[in-house]
Amino acid sequence: MIKKFLKFVEIQTKITSIFAFINTLAFIIYTKQPINIPLMVVFFFAMFIFDLTTTGINNYIDSRDYPQMLPIPRKTAFISIITMLSISTILGLYLAYKTGIVVLLLGAFCFMLGIFYTFGPIPISRIPLGELFSGVAYGMFIPFLMLYINNPSHYLTLSLSLETISLSLEVMPLISFLLFSLVMTFTTSNIMLANNTCDLEKDEAVNRLTLVHYIGRRKAVTLFAELYIACYIAVGVMTVANILNPFALIFMISIIPVAKNISRFKKEQIKEKTFICSIKNYVIINSAYFVAILFATLFR
Repeated sequence: MIKKFLKFVEIQTKITSIFAFINTLAFIIYTKQPINIPLMVVFFFAMFIFDLTTTGINNYIDSRDYPQMLPIPRKTAFISIITMLSISTILGLYLAYKTGIVVLLLGAFCFMLGIFYTFGPIPISRIPLGELFSGVAYGMFIPFLMLYINNPSHYLTLSLSLETISLSLEVMPLISFLLFSLVMTFTTSNIMLANNTCDLEKDEAVNRLTLVHYIGRRKAVTLFAELYIACYIAVGVMTVANILNPFALIFMISIIPVAKNISRFKKEQIKEKTFICSIKNYVIINSAYFVAILFATLFR
């Protein structure tokens, strides 16, 4: 039963949240920002359980079109989703209570993205925004919440009252954060882009009109390659801007295996054969990113 549950929540896909967490933690250490260990533990479990929840909701809803994809009984699946959603919600509210309104608002937005990804009258997964929202959710929201929880005033200050709303932004820290987040954002988006490229005809048959439907398979494959190139440009810009020191350029070595996987995906877009290229590239790039930040920290 445990194996079936893990298949239901697609445990192997949780690398996106795990890498977002460890890469951001490495960046926090590199930039010598404080770390609130108890809150980071709570955040990790809230993030991970909600990631399981969104996948469960996705598979539960999609099983109406593809019944064979649900490995556990529907009643068990529903109870599992409600249980995980409740736990992650309680943990998220605790974080908001300990840290303030910004975490509450961003956390609530993340919850809405996760739930309405496949639920509602117009699910995000059925419109040409899935790649954007998945990339931003994992590549930007998770890192920003981690950074903000540990060092709130370093990035922004928000105060609300019945009379005024005051928002103060720290420009340079936010620019540094945006550049840092691009690698995780683009590699996450490419997993969905590769999936939708492989499933184009299958998705169109059930009126799931993704980005690939609108731009075509050929342009989708080109975009797939361009997003990986943008990852290397982002790291290059970070070193030039002195956000990361030059030792981080060890990251560039990863372009060799990544290029091979891009070439393989360009030749054919078959779910069983080449979708794995996006997963391999995600692991290669984000592992290299972690090592690069580690090198930058050790040899600063």
